[in-house]
Amino acid sequence: MKPFSETLALLASAEGRSALLGMQRGIERETLRIDSNNQLALDPHPVALGSALMHSRITTDYSEALLEFITPVSGDIDEMLKGLTETHAFALRHLNGQKLWPVSMPCYVGDEQKIPIAYYGTSNQGRMKSLYRRGLTYRYGALMQIIAGVHFNFSVSDKLWHWLYAQTDQRQSLCDFKSDTYFGLIRNYRRLVWMLPYLFGASPALCSSFIKGQQTELAFESMGQGTLFLPYATSLRMSDLGYTNKEQEQLSISYNSLKDYLNGIRTAIKLPSHKFAGIGVKVDGEYRQLNANILQIENEFYAPIRAKRVTKDSEKPSEALARAGVEYIEVRALDVNPFSPVGVEASQLRLLDLFLLYCLLSPSPITDDAGEKEIAANLKAVVLEGRKPGLMLQRQGVAISRLQWMQELFAELAQVAVLLDGTDSQQYQEALAYWQQAVIDPDKTLSGRVLANLASSGQSHGAWVKGLAEQYRQQLLDYPLSDATIAAFEAEAAASIAKQQQMEQEDQLSFDDFLAQYFATATTKDMQLT
Repeated sequence: MKPFSETLALLASAEGRSALLGMQRGIERETLRIDSNNQLALDPHPVALGSALMHSRITTDYSEALLEFITPVSGDIDEMLKGLTETHAFALRHLNGQKLWPVSMPCYVGDEQKIPIAYYGTSNQGRMKSLYRRGLTYRYGALMQIIAGVHFNFSVSDKLWHWLYAQTDQRQSLCDFKSDTYFGLIRNYRRLVWMLPYLFGASPALCSSFIKGQQTELAFESMGQGTLFLPYATSLRMSDLGYTNKEQEQLSISYNSLKDYLNGIRTAIKLPSHKFAGIGVKVDGEYRQLNANILQIENEFYAPIRAKRVTKDSEKPSEALARAGVEYIEVRALDVNPFSPVGVEASQLRLLDLFLLYCLLSPSPITDDAGEKEIAANLKAVVLEGRKPGLMLQRQGVAISRLQWMQELFAELAQVAVLLDGTDSQQYQEALAYWQQAVIDPDKTLSGRVLANLASSGQSHGAWVKGLAEQYRQQLLDYPLSDATIAAFEAEAAASIAKQQQMEQEDQLSFDDFLAQYFATATTKDMQLT
């Protein structure tokens, strides 16, 4: 691939700008339901919100209490956020006074054993989804699983793909070219992913109740009543306290090509774990997990970015990728933004557009073992002490300050912002300028603002977040929903329940046979793909 500035210069036309602006996006926002006593809600998923198994916009993640709001794919950021706000507003009208917890790290959790695992009905598919989550509980504990995040799905236009493909010798198919280029984006993203927790990490502090006696090497300091924090941390959600899997450290999933990635995933889902075997799979007639492998299914592989394709019925994510290549990517490194009632704001999404386009259009060499270690070390450093003055990172084996690297990167992003804005907008340049302040002044990052708010309010982390939850609940209840919007949500809720009931009635196999067939099919398809 040509150097970034050269590629961008070739796109500096009305046609090139139109190709770049054809981006498609989607958001998945997770949030915990909190009851009137500010405890984790223990009641079932509200019937008025429909079937969590079949609803396209309102579902659950690990727990009955962990809602997930999903936007339709959209080419317009403002319209997408409007839709996300409407989903929040509709849901809150049916939570019987409950609130939505507006940060990533949970609080006010009583007995961990009482955290309700998500229930998806009696169909084999629904039972498998619940059993997978039960396996996560046995493997990692329930607390880690109720940490919330925001996922950002991103793809570029067919027009841009055809333009980029025309610049090549076209020896490979367009489909393979797309996959190779998306994996180039993924490699560049992983080298630079530390930038996202620096800017958007919003979990430098947490309730001491979350630790619950866990052994940790983190040198926590105390603030107020029951608040633990690290003075320069950005995202404890992305630290060893959050989404981590020590068993997965032995996996060497490569992002150097789609083929390498799929081979790594196929190997991982068949690799036995001595530790997880100790849990048992089916004990006294009751399943505890899907299997005793390092990954029960491929969704269990934790990564800050994923290559994705929309799946067909009963198709696994890797099968979809093998069938037709990469269709979009999913960014998974975003904390919930506590300063937004819907967990994310437009300026963040515009910066992500710039960042991901930069990663796509820049040369992306393959990553070796030394590069993987550098990626992990830089991310850990920023997660735990990203706002530390003079923080040094490693770039291709050479020390560079966090500040210098970000300033150089923002200068590149500025070229993309100017091109996307053209002569009729300043939105991308304004978003870049807004976050440029945080590059220079760590106190203007989300994590810096969180600690400043805690210090100035004198409140504990839990009390401060509780106040935000109450404020956002009222704000969203006051948000105007049209009769047509309400009717559309009600219709989908009813339709989703009917679809689940139909699925339950149509099941023919026993659950044991269903699981055996599911994993036998996976093995057969793996053999065909090798």
